[in-house]
Amino acid sequence: MSISLSVQAQTLVNRNTDIDKMVKSVNQDSLKSYITKMVAFGTRNTLSDIKSKTKGIGAARNWVVSKFNQFAKQGDGRLTAFLDTTTFKPDGKRVDQPTLLGNAVAILKGTDANDKRVYVVSGHLDSRVTDVMNRTSDAPGANDDGSGVAGVIEAARIMSRYKFSATIIFVAVSGEEQSLLGSGYMAAKAKKENWSIDAMLNNDMIGSNNSSETQIIDNTRLRVFSEGLPGYELDKNAKNIRQFGLENDGKSRQLARYVKEIGERYVDQLEVKLIYRNDRFLRGGDHTPFVENGFTAVRITEMNENFDHQHQDLRTEKGVRYGDLQEFMDFEYLRKNTGVNIAVLANLAKAPSAPTEVKVDVKNLSNSTYLYWKAPINGTVKGYYVLMRETSSAVWEKKFFTTATELRLPYSKDNYLFAVQSVGKDDNESLPIVPGIGR
Repeated sequence: MSISLSVQAQTLVNRNTDIDKMVKSVNQDSLKSYITKMVAFGTRNTLSDIKSKTKGIGAARNWVVSKFNQFAKQGDGRLTAFLDTTTFKPDGKRVDQPTLLGNAVAILKGTDANDKRVYVVSGHLDSRVTDVMNRTSDAPGANDDGSGVAGVIEAARIMSRYKFSATIIFVAVSGEEQSLLGSGYMAAKAKKENWSIDAMLNNDMIGSNNSSETQIIDNTRLRVFSEGLPGYELDKNAKNIRQFGLENDGKSRQLARYVKEIGERYVDQLEVKLIYRNDRFLRGGDHTPFVENGFTAVRITEMNENFDHQHQDLRTEKGVRYGDLQEFMDFEYLRKNTGVNIAVLANLAKAPSAPTEVKVDVKNLSNSTYLYWKAPINGTVKGYYVLMRETSSAVWEKKFFTTATELRLPYSKDNYLFAVQSVGKDDNESLPIVPGIGR
């Protein structure tokens, strides 16, 4: 079932009714209450107190699990929550004592027992001040990354009321500021246990609308960072990438395009900007351990960063207030950015899995393109989209629908790039698959 939003006579955007309801259910007051609670723990530094019930990272992560368990009551037993822990030894860098690290995890089990796909959405719970080893001073971490965790918690609250074919994992990781420890632990575990992670969305700072230095104020744009050349087994794929001009078509880059299309479909007054880098200069994010382990992952982050409110001791100097305080956040912006995550996760988890064995025929010289593929492993399809764009275009420009598992197009394979998506009975699309070479 879908509803149509007509902005102009020539523009038609189809919104799935359930997903539209989910996005519209994101509540500013709920988001603000989560941030207020997290700030009240004083510091959430990974090295801080884990025994107190009111202060430090231990109390914070237990609270997140308690919120997940609260939402589990509305999910017919499909949502389960727990604290996933591991002990890190001193490393001579950012861990100076044996540290019990805990990721707060909630798993919304998919309804199809044969569908092994997993979608992960994350934010990092830990916070810091100027000295990353300072575990006692107040480190509010309202935006970095209370905002990402608040978005994850709100997504769990809303999505636990609905059913999805695939499984969704909501996680507030720890140890990000100590060199991506929590996400590294989770990514390594996922690889070892062969989780079928189809996509991972890392949310880090999605709640501030302004920048230091340039003084820009704007809550209508959101960045998505994605790697181009794969960080995993590049040597095995480099020849194929070079030969067929696929430098801009890795799996994470395809996910970034998907975030843009689906996010803008469901969230008004927001433009998703594709940033062709895995992350910013001199910085790191929790998606990186996932791409380094061969998973498809991107970083979602605010358009304008204010460095006066990141990694700062709380203080005022020359009339400037430093520190990551709640008062510097824009909760309407956080609402919209949370909506993007929910729309993307829901559309993916409701969709069939991607088509298999997608090929482009190259046995003959021609000025047309013949593509063929096989049905997806999971889900019921009503058809497929063949996507097309010029090689210099950032986004897919045309969509051709077919109910068959092949399509010939009057466009030269030498001049364009193509991909194929499965389309479910409710118009939910899978991630696009770039064709391999068929002869």
